[in-house]
Amino acid sequence: MKLILVTGGVRSGKSRFAEELVAAETESVLYVATGQAWDDESANRIREHRLRRPAHWGLLEIKDSLAEIMQIAGDNQGVLLDCLSGWISRKLMELPEEKLRDEEISRQLHHEIGQLLENARTFHGTMVIVTNEVGLGGVALTPLGRWFADVLGEANQQMARHADEVYAVMAGIPWRLKG
Repeated sequence: MKLILVTGGVRSGKSRFAEELVAAETESVLYVATGQAWDDESANRIREHRLRRPAHWGLLEIKDSLAEIMQIAGDNQGVLLDCLSGWISRKLMELPEEKLRDEEISRQLHHEIGQLLENARTFHGTMVIVTNEVGLGGVALTPLGRWFADVLGEANQQMARHADEVYAVMAGIPWRLKG
């Protein structure tokens, strides 16, 4: 398996770049969407992504388990997970306020990411994972925002350690960081 991590800020062009990367590797792609339409604006963003993708790509809209991705990938030679930060934010937003900063939940999320990486080791194609970079902004003003940054920052580091290639995208320009 070839694992590529694409990180960058919101609206940096990372998803478009990731789509180009996986399309250059294969035509047989499973697109794994984690986005949630919380409001009209997020629904429009999801629609933009759908319209930009090739119609022949498979689609898996995932809400819960990342580990199931590799079971569903089947004969696809490419998997594009867009995006890890969306999956983490969805998982954290579903929690009641009294669960904020629960270390067991943080461990479960990182375990789930580890399971995805473990399951992907037997995949004979290219997996591209998109994520938001949280290390360039200020400290979040809310406990949920700070927890999100902590969990995602650790997850991004975990992914980058295992990735064959890592890119950061800024203003639509990809920079190769690893590989």
